Amino acid sequence: MTLNPDNVTSYADAFINALIDYSPKLISAILILFVGIYAIRLINRIIRKIMVKRDLDPTLTRFLADILLWVLRVLLFVSFISKLGIETSSFVAILGAMGLAVGLSLQGSLSNFAGGMLIIVFKPFKVGDVIEAQGTIGTVHEIQIFVTKLINGNNQTIFVPNGSLSNGTIINYSLQGYRRADLTLSISYDTDIRKAKDIITEVLKNNPKVLKTPEAEVSVKLLTDSSIQLAVRPWANNADFGVVSSDTLESCKLAFDAAGIVIQPFVKEVSKK
Repeated sequence: MTLNPDNVTSYADAFINALIDYSPKLISAILILFVGIYAIRLINRIIRKIMVKRDLDPTLTRFLADILLWVLRVLLFVSFISKLGIETSSFVAILGAMGLAVGLSLQGSLSNFAGGMLIIVFKPFKVGDVIEAQGTIGTVHEIQIFVTKLINGNNQTIFVPNGSLSNGTIINYSLQGYRRADLTLSISYDTDIRKAKDIITEVLKNNPKVLKTPEAEVSVKLLTDSSIQLAVRPWANNADFGVVSSDTLESCKLAFDAAGIVIQPFVKEVSKK
């Protein structure tokens, strides 16, 4: 097959003429692309500074800034291809169909996403709070968009989906600043109740980490077949809660031993045949 020089020249001239005719669109599209990239970075930086100055939650600030960044990028891309002369209506329709398909396939993730937004906006807890939710107790280490990261007492990391977390019951132990310990001591029916209560009350008064207000409570909780159960309810700051609970039990046991009071062990009744 031989090439006709006249045809080659004709094709080259047609290509050059098309390139010259198309060059204004190409140059303007490239100019829009570079200016748009710079403008998006500038807008994103300004928006982040504004949200930081308004003391918005860091997680919410990062998330909103990322969403704005991707929305602006999509708009820039549509503007870029539109300036090149490419029809955008079909592209937008395809993008919408893809979004719908992805949304249907990620319903669980979208639920977690919505739950994360509710947690960030309404703030039932914050980083550093001790919470109980979905059958687990831990300190909130990080609030992410889809999951919340907890660290329990064994230093284990627990990831709780935000969807179930936002729709379930959340107990925030840190919100009020102090907590009440609910302890139980069992004594025999031979023991003087008032004497035992006085001993416990004195133990609580001598513990500097037990709060004076609200006042600690010592009362009869239950009369069982084998013992008298005394409810001991001291109040303590969140940081001292665990120490107050263990110290109260230990000090009460030592004080009972010194007074000759025996703590009644739990007795399980077994039927005899």
